[in-house]
Order: sequence, then C-alpha cells, then structure tokens
Amino acid sequence: MRFAVFDCDGTLVDSLHHIVFGMQAAFEREGLSAPTRDEVARYIGLPLVTAMVEMLPDGDPDLHMRLADGYRQIVTEQDAIGREPAPLYPGCREVLDELRDAGVLLGVATGKGRRGLVQTLADNGLDKHFIVTKTADDGPGKPNPDILLDAMAEVGAQAWETVMIGDTVFDVQTAVNARTLALGVSWGYHGDDELLQAGAAMIARQYEAVPQLLNDLWSKADASRA
Repeated sequence: MRFAVFDCDGTLVDSLHHIVFGMQAAFEREGLSAPTRDEVARYIGLPLVTAMVEMLPDGDPDLHMRLADGYRQIVTEQDAIGREPAPLYPGCREVLDELRDAGVLLGVATGKGRRGLVQTLADNGLDKHFIVTKTADDGPGKPNPDILLDAMAEVGAQAWETVMIGDTVFDVQTAVNARTLALGVSWGYHGDDELLQAGAAMIARQYEAVPQLLNDLWSKADASRA
C-alpha cells in the first residue's frame, strides 16, 4: 500500500491572501490592530483558536473565541459574494492525477474546517481525488496526530506506508508524532530549513518532483524493514 496525505492551505492551494484578509478583518472588527501578513502565515495550519492565542497571547479566552468566530463569519460572507477560489499550485492537479493513476491512495489532513475543505476541493475539481479527508472538525488540530492516524486507520495504512506532505512545521510534526514519513514542500508558508529541522525527510521544490520523492521515501522505508 502507498498512502499520500496532503495538507491543504499552502500545499494544495495558495490561500494566503484569503486567510490574511479574514484574519485582519476579524481583528479589526474587535477594535484590535490587525496582524501582519507574515504573522498570519506563521500560524496557518494550527487550529483556529490556537492561532488566535499565538497572535494575541495577552487576550482572554472569550476574545480568542470571538476572533475565531469572526473569522469564520467573514469567510462565509466572502464565499457568499463569490470571491475567487484559492488557486491550485502549478502542477498540483497533474501530480495528483499521476499518483492516483499509479495506484497511490490519496488523502487530506488539514486544519481547515470541513465546510472550507469541501468548498476548496469542489472549486478546483478535486472532490473525487481523495479517498479520505480529515479536518479540524474531526479531532484535535495539528501537530496532534489524531486526524492523520484516523485517516490511516480508515484506509488500513501502516506508518511506513504513509507520507504526510505539507508546507508547515505543524504538518511535519504531525507526521513525526504519528511515526509516518514526512515530505516538506517549499512553495508554502514555512521555510525549507524549518521543515527539515522539524523532521521532514526531504523537500519538494516543485510539484513535478513529488512522485519521485515519494517513491524514494517508500523505497527507503521498504529497505529499512527488509
């Protein structure tokens, strides 16, 4: 079995502009100074309330919850007025097709909510590509490994058969905590050095490199178990 589990924001789609807009608007509605683009990017991938705590550590829990609820409301409002979908990264669709045609099982494990993930995949015609999808609504957020472990259990994949593919240290830490392989990608929101230090075995610097890197990781895993 070969099981490739992708993060969404920063890995499948470039949603930074949408996320920054929502975060900044949520803070402004509470009369707070808006976080910068870089501050928002630093915490993409964490559970929403956790990200609010990181960006506003002196706030109280009620404020963090209001900010998270405000962000969700703003995203819903933007979707209702028909904003442009977050675009796939170049080469993403072709690589997913290639992996699927090669018999690799595809999954998603993301910090997005279920509604947001369903919308994102449908917007980009990817709603039929993934055999299993796990979101922030399905368990504790990254780097807790539960949603990745649940995805593995659902398809019957072992740790050495599974690669988590993502752009943030939270994705890599999730893989490490689940004892799976981790492939970092350089086109997202955290740097290559950060991903390697967090435990990524390799870094993909363009989508077209992903299939070969996955095969290399699986081959090494097979050899280590022989």
